[in-house]
Amino acid sequence: MGKVGMSGPMKDAGTDMRIAQISTLHERVPPIGYGGTERVVHYLTEELVRRGHEVVLFASGDSLTSAQLCPCVPKALRLGGPMGDPSVHNMIQLDHVIEQLDSFDVLHFHNGHFHFPIGDLLGVPHLSTIHGPLHAPEQKMLYNHFNQVPLVSISETQRLPVPAANWLGTVYHGLPNDLYRYEATPEPYLVFVGRISPEKRLDRAIAIATAVGMPLKVAAKIDPVDEPYFQAQIEPLLRNNPLVELVGEVDDAGKQDLLGNAFALLFPIDWPEPFGLVMIEANACGTPVIAWRNGSTPEVIREGVNGFLVDSIEEAIAAVHQVEQLDRSRVRSHFEVCFSVSRQAEDYEQLYRHLIQARRCQSPAHRLSVHA
Repeated sequence: MGKVGMSGPMKDAGTDMRIAQISTLHERVPPIGYGGTERVVHYLTEELVRRGHEVVLFASGDSLTSAQLCPCVPKALRLGGPMGDPSVHNMIQLDHVIEQLDSFDVLHFHNGHFHFPIGDLLGVPHLSTIHGPLHAPEQKMLYNHFNQVPLVSISETQRLPVPAANWLGTVYHGLPNDLYRYEATPEPYLVFVGRISPEKRLDRAIAIATAVGMPLKVAAKIDPVDEPYFQAQIEPLLRNNPLVELVGEVDDAGKQDLLGNAFALLFPIDWPEPFGLVMIEANACGTPVIAWRNGSTPEVIREGVNGFLVDSIEEAIAAVHQVEQLDRSRVRSHFEVCFSVSRQAEDYEQLYRHLIQARRCQSPAHRLSVHA
């Protein structure tokens, strides 16, 4: 594939930039249903374009974007059916980026670690946002070995397993302010949004809703690997329980109705969640969150402002009874201040310019503290 037409000398670090956004290929950008990483890439890309930057998005060919699209597969891998070893497509995507290196001021990777061995050879400032958990032993091995690759975490907690990695900063996810509409008057039901998997603990959400006698709407997907868990652990809880309604995967319009009208979002995770995008999606509607104190949740939830943090089902039940004490307009305002996509883009712009300036000075990219 030829270059996308952004050639010429690098711009000054203080002006608009030419930016490569390199997404995963598993889902399109934005995803049709479930897909947190690709959703974040979409919002960030659109905001960077809106702010006057020249952006090329390396993603699946069915992606929808205001940026220049470089299609690396015809269709998102999950929607396109079995296509063999996904690493083949990742390597071809990386080659497309390499072909166009002189078109960019900065490369922003969101798609994992395939570029790590050649990071020092790229000759273009680059950074990688890590979207997943890092507590597995092989993750620690990877990031300890490639400890010079410039990384961005999506929460402070996410980086704890690999503190020696080259963390440039933490940038919390953000959403467009007009993506979700504020709803002042909720309906009397609770909601769970996410995957049905052992770490997401839908069983806890069912127990909480049953205990307080409130309907629970479940918008979730079941990956094939989690089907046995669903059959053995979740399906028995649904039998003869009229309070629980499975609504399947939902898009942004569906989330507006589902989250916006909910009394509260239940986020009963049992793992070190790196961020938890659905928490700020709910808050954007003015809907409070009741979350287990695990992973990123203490960084996203401000106790008594946009939700409650709990450590047990009993505490969660008590929190449901306290939700009416929260001001839904304040929940929305907290979202606008802390988790807007404009704030997220500003944080990334600061990191991009830091990397560009460091490359100009031919000095290592020292760590830079960036927080919401």
